[in-house]
Amino acid sequence: MFEIVRNEKMMNDALDIRKEVFVEEQGVPIDNEIDEFETIATHIIGYDQHGTPFATARFRNVDNVAKIERVAILKQYRKHGYGKQLMQAIEHATVDEGYDTVKLNAQCHAQAFYESIGYLSYGSVFLEEGIEHIAMKKSIK
Repeated sequence: MFEIVRNEKMMNDALDIRKEVFVEEQGVPIDNEIDEFETIATHIIGYDQHGTPFATARFRNVDNVAKIERVAILKQYRKHGYGKQLMQAIEHATVDEGYDTVKLNAQCHAQAFYESIGYLSYGSVFLEEGIEHIAMKKSIK
């Protein structure tokens, strides 16, 4: 269901999901959504049983910690447990790459979800693209 992006088609599928979730739903400018880290990040994508792409996330090295970013699930697939499965897949990928800690900037409405899977918040709420976020981290080893 979830796998590391390994080719251009998979990458385009991931970007399409992000455009639908962040650009169309949340109003993030496309020029801010697609950034200079696309080529250095490790991307994960989820396909349903029919081969339809529905979820994605990425991570990259920031000061020897895996920073998880761009976690997105298409609206019709939300509230079915896929978020937890996506996070498990991305955490496994970070362990495979040698990380023992992950961090992310969670949209505040998703904070309880991340707490339910072991993330701890730190710092103060801040705005990113006009949306309230909170920094979170988790030890994964």
